[in-house]
Amino acid sequence: MMQTVPDLPGTSVILESTAYGHNSFYQLWQRSVAGETDYMPIFISWAMMEEYRRKVDDDFKMTAEEAKLAELHNLDVEQIAWRRAKIRELRGEEYFQQEYPLEPSEAFVSTGHDSFIAAALVLRARKEKIEPYGALVVGVDPASMGPDATGVAYRQGHRVLKTERYRGLTTMEIAGLIRRIIREDKPAVVNIDVGGLGLGVYDRLLEEGYDRSLIHAVNFGSKPNEPPRLDEMGRPQGGGPANRRSELWMNLKSALEGRLQIPDNDALQADLVGPTFKYQSDGRLLLEAKENMRKRGIPSPDLGDAVALTFCNPIGTPERSAGFYRPITYPGGAYV
Repeated sequence: MMQTVPDLPGTSVILESTAYGHNSFYQLWQRSVAGETDYMPIFISWAMMEEYRRKVDDDFKMTAEEAKLAELHNLDVEQIAWRRAKIRELRGEEYFQQEYPLEPSEAFVSTGHDSFIAAALVLRARKEKIEPYGALVVGVDPASMGPDATGVAYRQGHRVLKTERYRGLTTMEIAGLIRRIIREDKPAVVNIDVGGLGLGVYDRLLEEGYDRSLIHAVNFGSKPNEPPRLDEMGRPQGGGPANRRSELWMNLKSALEGRLQIPDNDALQADLVGPTFKYQSDGRLLLEAKENMRKRGIPSPDLGDAVALTFCNPIGTPERSAGFYRPITYPGGAYV
C-alpha cells in the first residue's frame, strides 16, 4: 500500500505500533531516530495518560526501585500504584515494559538482544546536572559516503557536552572538520578511530603538522590497553575486554554507573543501548560489531562510538595528551 501514497505536499503516513522485540518496526524506528528515513519518530509514554493511575491508602509505600523510577520520570504515587498493579496483572515487569513503556528502549524488550548498556543508566545520565570541568576531550568516529555517519562527541569531566553527526563527508572534509574543532574549541586531545577511513584522516592531520599529543590514533580492533589478568602462576586468567572498542565501551559504562551527564537526546540514547555483547571462550567481553548490527537492521552507533572514544582513559586518570602540563603546538597557534 505504501506504493500508492503520492509524494505530494500535505501527504502524511502514520505508522503506529505497540513495539515488540527487535522486529521490522524496531529497525524502522532506529533508522528514523538516526535520521535515515523521512519519518519523524514520536514516542508516547504511559506516564502521559491521565487515566493510568490508581488510588492508594495512607500506608502505601514505594520500594527503593519504584522511588528511583518516580524521581527519574516525575511519577506520582498513584501512577506508581497503577504500575505495580499492572505488573501483577501481566505477571512480569518485562511484559509491562513491552505494553506500557516509559521510554523507547523499554518498548523493544527482547530477551535475545540484551543491550550492553542498560536503558536505565542512559536515562539517568540524561537527567543529571553536572558542571563541566577540566580539559576538553573530543572523540571522532569517521565514516565515509556509505550508510554510516561521522560521529563527534565532546566531554569535559563528568559531562558529555554535545554530540554531532555528519553524513557524506570525504577524508579531506573530516580532516577539515577536526581542524575547525581544534581551532575553535581548543581540545586537550582529539581521539580518532583509525580503522578504515579514519587512518587517512589521521595521516592527513599529521602531514599538516598537528602534534601526536593532540591527535590520538585509536584502533577499535586492536588489543585492549588493559593487560590480561594472570593467576598466581602468571598464566592468563581470562576476563576483561576482547578488543580496544570493547574496552572503551566498558569505560563508558563504568562512568554511567557512577555519575555522568549526557545530552538529553533520543538519537544518542538509541546508539548507546543499541549494541549487544557476548563473552568469548576465554571469558573476555566482546561488544557487538557494527556489521552485525546492520545485519539486524540496526544503524551503526556512530554517536555511541564517538562518546566511547572520549573514554580512552577512565574518568579520574590523566589523558594521554600532555596538554595538561606543557603547551601543545599546532598550526595557527599554541594551547596550554
